[in-house]
Amino acid sequence: MARYTGPKSKIARKFGDPIFGTDKNLERKNYPPGQHGNTKRRKKTSEYGIQLKEKQKAKYTYGILERQFRNLFERASSSKGVTGEVLLQLLEARLDNVVFRLGIAPTRAAARQFVSHRHITVNGDVVNIPSAQVKAGDIVGVREKSKSLEAITDALASKRYYSSSWLEWDETQMVGKFMNIPERSDIPEDIKEQLIVELYSK
Repeated sequence: MARYTGPKSKIARKFGDPIFGTDKNLERKNYPPGQHGNTKRRKKTSEYGIQLKEKQKAKYTYGILERQFRNLFERASSSKGVTGEVLLQLLEARLDNVVFRLGIAPTRAAARQFVSHRHITVNGDVVNIPSAQVKAGDIVGVREKSKSLEAITDALASKRYYSSSWLEWDETQMVGKFMNIPERSDIPEDIKEQLIVELYSK
């Protein structure tokens, strides 16, 4: 399964945003990486560069590569509603993202691994496809045999659950319900989705 495995702090510094979670290196060096990162002699970024940067930020945040991202954009374009908002809603409805939001995994990368290794169920059935789309009313939980897995219990114990109007978590059963597709105002990610739409519209 293709995914980004390079240095994360470098990418977070590039965007000036802790897109992979808490990052002490970013807090200490809150300027772009590279020998000219802390100088004011950097070239002004073009309009295309700004749009491209926003797309890359979204891809790194949700942990997907270009082909999947492009497919999701085309799906959003053909759907009813505002394309940019629909794109983010599709990203939020990915199974790996829902597992992360419920607090079952500490990061999206860990969530993707849990799904791939068959630790996660949807409506009682094991699903091992991280990109699977979760629908309103679906029940996402931890497989019975995996409930004692240390990585999962540690993540849940750290209470990293992202309180949101579209998710409901049952701590005793270790299952969560995907209540509805989130509104744009409910999605916490700092992504300017309109720039991505403009980039793909060129």
